[in-house]
Amino acid sequence: MSEPNRTKYVLILGGLSAFGPLSIDMYLPAFPEIAAELGTGASQVQLSLTACTLGLALGQLVAGPLSDTYGRRRPLLVGLVVFTLASLLCAIAPSAYALAGLRLVQGLGGAAGIVIARAVVRDMYSGVAMARFFSLLMLVNGLAPILAPLIGGQLLRVTSWRGVFLALGLIGALLLAATAFGVRETLPAESRRAGNLGETLRTFRALLGDRVFVAYSLSAALAFAAMFAYISGSSFVLQDVFGMSPQAFSLVFGINSLGIVLVGQLNARLVDRAEPRRLLAVGLGVNALGGVSVAVSALVGAGLIGLLPALFLVASSIGMVSPNATALALSGNPETAGSASALLGVMQFSAGALAAPLVGSAGTGTALPMGLVMGALSLAAVLVFVVLARPAPRADK
Repeated sequence: MSEPNRTKYVLILGGLSAFGPLSIDMYLPAFPEIAAELGTGASQVQLSLTACTLGLALGQLVAGPLSDTYGRRRPLLVGLVVFTLASLLCAIAPSAYALAGLRLVQGLGGAAGIVIARAVVRDMYSGVAMARFFSLLMLVNGLAPILAPLIGGQLLRVTSWRGVFLALGLIGALLLAATAFGVRETLPAESRRAGNLGETLRTFRALLGDRVFVAYSLSAALAFAAMFAYISGSSFVLQDVFGMSPQAFSLVFGINSLGIVLVGQLNARLVDRAEPRRLLAVGLGVNALGGVSVAVSALVGAGLIGLLPALFLVASSIGMVSPNATALALSGNPETAGSASALLGVMQFSAGALAAPLVGSAGTGTALPMGLVMGALSLAAVLVFVVLARPAPRADK
């Protein structure tokens, strides 16, 4: 692929991959405002976060197999239209439950961008080249969690939380136009699979029976869930418990997200020198160190001095966990890249959706619930990797 085309695909596919952090992070600074305006509590506001995350998960189960059957472009364009319209409707939601319902639809649409972007990369690359390209995508989709809360915080200076969703609608429209004119079909007709439900279920069953696929996918999902516990709880913990302003919270969130980008680019340089599996192990170890440190910091009352560095470790480790786990999980399934990408994504976002209410239901008056959930999930990620991701035995033994 020529350098101009490579750059174009990095920008567009990176933007599509960023639908998760864009949909989730941009309105985080507005959580207290949403709760106040809609006359509801923290757990009801976090329900809209859970609904969007479930949509991002379930939508991948639909869009991934559809892209294996009908090609990548058509399901992708439909998903972008749904995301854009749902974002605009979120801006006029009259209640917390209406917002949650619309966020579910928004997530369903955005899921197409996430899952099909990964499948397009699998169509074009394999092996180390695929891991390297996924690391390059971190330059773009890693900017989303940096810019999204910063943009959200600044928008709250001039508008309400409803203006944040109008901005998301505009972003969706821009990506729709970029995809329509800039992304070619990467799955030729002769490589497409039968589109019936039975075939899709058989494909999913085969993937779930693949120990290596499950190991890489589930360990990454649990690490992602640890970060999602931070995403869902940090706005209340940092603003309500430690007294940060929405703008200061956005700055902290942006710094942590910058760590994802920097580690992702470090990973792109290291992947030629070390196996992706080894790099994944390092990333999971750092994630666990950060998660346990958050819990310990909350238990001993270390304050922001102990909490902020631990949160940075959890967030930045995703820059090494995500590209390597994705490349390793998809490398053995070239003929079902859309379905494999869907299962990979649904594990991540389902785990994240379960983490959010665990943090909120235990209360937001202290950092301890967030820390305990983060520590447990990050340790579970390491355990899954150690137990399931064992190297295959050598044939000569």
